[in-house]
Amino acid sequence: MGKKMRVDKLLSNVGVASRAELKKYCKQGLISVNGKVINNPGIQVDSENDEVMFNGEKIVYREFIYIMLNKPDGYISATFDKYDPIVLDLIDQSYLVFEPFPVGRLDKDTEGLLVLTNDGQLAHRVLSPKKHVPKTYYAKIQGKVTEEDILAFEKGVILDDGYETMPSQLKILKSDDISEIELTIHEGKFHQVKRMFESVGKKVVYLKRLSMGKLKLDESLKLGEYRELTEEEVKLIEER
Repeated sequence: MGKKMRVDKLLSNVGVASRAELKKYCKQGLISVNGKVINNPGIQVDSENDEVMFNGEKIVYREFIYIMLNKPDGYISATFDKYDPIVLDLIDQSYLVFEPFPVGRLDKDTEGLLVLTNDGQLAHRVLSPKKHVPKTYYAKIQGKVTEEDILAFEKGVILDDGYETMPSQLKILKSDDISEIELTIHEGKFHQVKRMFESVGKKVVYLKRLSMGKLKLDESLKLGEYRELTEEEVKLIEER
C-alpha cells in the first residue's frame, strides 16, 4: 500500500506543475487515474497502486531521491548562500522539486563525493556522532608525510581547539615535497582533515572525498556531474 494523497499533491510533488496549474489541466481532461479521466484534482489516490497519467504519460511517484554528486571546487555545500554558488545550482530542476539537501558538508575548495537527498532520517543517521560513519579522502599535502604521521593519526591528534580526534587510518601514496595520501576518518569535525595535518605541521593543498560509509565516488562522473544512487548504493552510505 502506498501513501494516500490528493492527485494534485502527488503531481506537484514530482514536479509536473503547480497545484493551481493542475486545476486547469484537470478541466482540460489531461489527468487520468486507472484509465479514467478525472475532473476533480482533489481526489485521493494510492501513490503506489493507482495508475496516474498526465497528458498520456504514466507518473511514477517517489517520496525520496538520492543523488551522488562529484562536487567541484568553488561550490558551497548548502541549500542557500548569499555570496557563493551552491551545490544545488548544479542539479536539474526536475530533482529540485524534491527539495534535496547535502548530507554533511564539503568545504568550498574540497572536491569529490557528496550525497544529496530529501530523506532527513537517513541524513540524521549518517551524520549522528554515535554512528561513526567512515569517510575516506585523497589529499595532496605540502611537506613530507612520514610513518610518524601515520602513528600520530592512528592514536588521535589534538586539534587547534583542544579536541582529540578518534583514531584514523593514514595511507601514504607518495612522500615528497608534495605528498599524496589517503585518510579515513570516523567523525566529521569542521575542516577536520586540514586541521589534522596542521596539528602535525603540514598543509593540505588539495582535498577530495572518495567515499562515505561503503559508498564510493563513481569515478566516471566528471566534476559537477551527478547521478541517482541505486537502492544498493543507498544502503552502503551507512555501512562501516
